[in-house]
Amino acid sequence: MPAPDLPMTTASDRAAERLAWTRAALRDASLTLEPASSDASFRSYWRTHTGGASWIVMDSPPALEDPAPWLAIGQRLRDAGLHAPFVLEHDLAQGFLLIEDLGQRAYLPALDDDSVDALYGQAMDALLRIQTAVDGTDLPPYNHAFLQRELELMPEWFLQRHLGYTPECGEWDVIEQAFTVLLHSAAEQPRVFVHRDFHSRNLMLVGDPPEPRSPDDRPASSHYRDAIAPGLWSPGIIDFQGALYGPLAYDLASLLRDCYIAWDEARVAGWAEAYRQRALDAGLLEPDVDRERFRRWFDLIGLQRHLKVLGIFCRLWYRDGKRGYLGDLPRVLDYVLGVSRRYSELADFATLVERCVGGRDITTPAAA
Repeated sequence: MPAPDLPMTTASDRAAERLAWTRAALRDASLTLEPASSDASFRSYWRTHTGGASWIVMDSPPALEDPAPWLAIGQRLRDAGLHAPFVLEHDLAQGFLLIEDLGQRAYLPALDDDSVDALYGQAMDALLRIQTAVDGTDLPPYNHAFLQRELELMPEWFLQRHLGYTPECGEWDVIEQAFTVLLHSAAEQPRVFVHRDFHSRNLMLVGDPPEPRSPDDRPASSHYRDAIAPGLWSPGIIDFQGALYGPLAYDLASLLRDCYIAWDEARVAGWAEAYRQRALDAGLLEPDVDRERFRRWFDLIGLQRHLKVLGIFCRLWYRDGKRGYLGDLPRVLDYVLGVSRRYSELADFATLVERCVGGRDITTPAAA
């Protein structure tokens, strides 16, 4: 599907509107905006400093990226005592939101062999709170049809567009059989609120809760700070607007089999088992969900995610002109092959994927 047509507003017009809105919201006619972060969507983020405080402006053009879901899901997370950015002002018609600045310390660059247990421990504390305290029953279902659509991104964008490989009839049968295995496994899992991108680029290291600082020291910011349990102030959680109601192990697989950093399999298995025990204690799992069953759920929903990501990372280049994600394809492919080889019913699929890739450097774009 091609990218949506951009509104007639030019980039310079949008920049002027964004700056004027921010100056009015913060009552500072001299403030400026600087880019804060990149995004895989049509949203953009801008940082400003005023009165000794720092704020982020989210620019989410409603015709391209409706900001209403971000606002609603963020409130749901905050109400459950999780650290999603506090919102000072918003204008949904224009697509501008003035939000708490969680800083520039994402998990990813902070993760190493010494820090990972503590940081993932905090992340899993937050995830357990999400799955036990955030209601997702009214969200769109992360169901068979949705998961199937995501899986279909892989043959379209990775195999055919990126590798230039069109599977033959018998090979399509192998692909469909593998997809069926994954979809059946996903359907077995308990349903919970699913962030869908719960990983090291969307978890932020934040310091101690600050004193509320806004142009008029609004009490709401203080109340929000005080509502969050000290142990859950960090990580800050972002990019949650696509949340759905779906398989319990999905976000855990996003975290532990991160597309941007990989860990030894024994360590991953230990973290996953520790989370299973906590989920059992919390009543999220039935008592008969043993280690082997949960590991299969975790592996196969992670495989579904990584097949989707192979397609998305390629689409981001060929459709949207964002090449940087191609560099992460080898790690994602390693996950796909590693898990597929672990299960006999996916062995033919692993062989097919290896044959499609051959000796290609998959970080290099295909010829136009």
